[in-house]
Amino acid sequence: MSDSLNDLLAELHAERERTWAPEALKVNIEQRQKLVDEARHDAFIKVGDNVASFELENVDGSTLSLESLVADGPAVLVFFRFAGCPACNIAIPHYQRHLQPALQQRGVPLVAVSPQVPERLVEIRDRHRLTLQVASDRDNALARRFGILYEFDEPSRQAALSKGPGIGAVTGTGTWELPQPTVVVIGSDHRVHFAEVSPDWLVRSEAQPIIDAVDEVLGVTDKVARSA
Repeated sequence: MSDSLNDLLAELHAERERTWAPEALKVNIEQRQKLVDEARHDAFIKVGDNVASFELENVDGSTLSLESLVADGPAVLVFFRFAGCPACNIAIPHYQRHLQPALQQRGVPLVAVSPQVPERLVEIRDRHRLTLQVASDRDNALARRFGILYEFDEPSRQAALSKGPGIGAVTGTGTWELPQPTVVVIGSDHRVHFAEVSPDWLVRSEAQPIIDAVDEVLGVTDKVARSA
C-alpha cells in the first residue's frame, strides 16, 4: 500500500472513472473543480491566526476544549466531511497509520473533526478501530470560524437527492454545508502554526508536513525527529 495519501485518493478517482456513470462522474468532478476555482483563500484559517476558545463533542461523550487540547503543547485538528464519505474513509485511517504514532510519541493529541452528530459520527471510529480522537463540531461552529465551509452546488444536490436524503439528513445538521478537508496545528499559545485547506476533497495534506510543523512548534531538531 502506498505511503502517500494522495496516491490512494487518486486510485479512488481512477476507480470511479472505471465504474461510475459518466453523468455522475461529471457532477463530482465539476463540483470539486468549482470549489478549487472559487476558493476564498483569504478567508481560510492561516498561520499566525489566534484561535479563541472552542468546544468539540467527542464521540465517547466527553467534551474537548481548546484549553484541554493544548494544555501541554500543540494539538492537531483534521477536519473531514462525514463518516460515510469514501475519501474520508481513506484519509482518516491513513492518518491513524502515518500520523498518529508520531504524534503519540510527542504527546500531541490528534482529533478528527466533522459536523456530523456524535451518534452517527461514531461509525467511522468503530469501523476503523481508531485510537485518534473523533469529535463533532456541532453546527459547523468551528469550521465556520475557520472559513472552510462549502455548500453543495445545485447539480450535486440533485444527484444526492436522487439517491436518498440530502447530506443534512445524513450528518444530522439539516444543511448542505460541509467542511473542506483541513489540517490545523494549534500551539499552547493558541496560535495557528500550520494550516492547510483542500477545496478539492480528493487532495489532502500528507502526514509528514504535519509532523514537521509539530516538531517546529516543539523545537525538535531534524536529527531527533528522524530518530523518533
